[in-house]
Amino acid sequence: MSTFKALVVTKPDTGYACNFAEFDERDLMDGDVTVRVTHSTVNYKDGLAVTGKGPVVRRFPMIPGVDFAGEVIASSSKDWDPGDHVILNGWGVGETHLGGYAERARVKGEWLVRVPYGMTHAQAMAIGTAGYTAMLSLMALEAHAITPSRGPVLVTGAAGGVGSTAVALLARAGYTVIASTGRPEEADYLKNLGASEVIDRAELTGPVRPLGKERFAGAVDTVGSLTLANVISQIKYGGAVAACGLAGGADLPSSVMPFILRGVSLLGIDSVQCPQVVRQEAWRRLANELDRDKLDAMTTSIPFDEVRETAANILEGKVRGRVVVEIG
Repeated sequence: MSTFKALVVTKPDTGYACNFAEFDERDLMDGDVTVRVTHSTVNYKDGLAVTGKGPVVRRFPMIPGVDFAGEVIASSSKDWDPGDHVILNGWGVGETHLGGYAERARVKGEWLVRVPYGMTHAQAMAIGTAGYTAMLSLMALEAHAITPSRGPVLVTGAAGGVGSTAVALLARAGYTVIASTGRPEEADYLKNLGASEVIDRAELTGPVRPLGKERFAGAVDTVGSLTLANVISQIKYGGAVAACGLAGGADLPSSVMPFILRGVSLLGIDSVQCPQVVRQEAWRRLANELDRDKLDAMTTSIPFDEVRETAANILEGKVRGRVVVEIG
């Protein structure tokens, strides 16, 4: 195959454009492993990249898509052979390196993780960067000794991809989960995933007090800005917040009071450059601890041709849970 179908972002004189095209395999970037991509997904970052509403893409032309799963078809890497089934999350793919919204990808072998035994490519992408980030957040809270016995854990943006997976993972691990969402119609969905209580996001978007009432032992925040600041002010003594998103903004209008008077910790979660040993452990745990029935309940599948529409919808808060893109 000399050409393949890809979604390509360009920036001509007329402005940002994202269109399907036949891409020449010879124009793939350097890498020692070539993958036949079968599935990808749509994360919030992908929405920004496809629509051009955020500075995600940093070279042009670019194939967006920060995730993919597929089968190795050529390799000069000592770690991978043709026929191996692999996952990629992050490493600048879809931003500075041609990404997953294509039938072929060429990447560095050190960026890949093996698809866990018993998991399909579609299930791997139902998890994707969002689910993998949720697991990294859980692992960070655990490392900070935020155990179920210490009290409830809050998840903001709970109906989104990271939020939905975080609710399911935390509930499975025995935590009392409070889910915050701006979509009250999703309350039953969130309770089915394991949330004990669903609150309106408006409770966390008002003026920020230096110290609020102590409500949560920990939190997974996907929103940032005012929401994160309000969450920090309401964390119990010695608690922690895993910050992993900025759907509400990149600013943080907070104060130092929760940190120096309550010993609250703010834990930054990076999925892009996360060390290989940590991401492998995260995927191992996802394979063992994420309820597959709940994963199915939070997942919808779309054909490749619907990526652009779905990317716009995810930025408008119209996407619930996870979206799998059927590429191959």
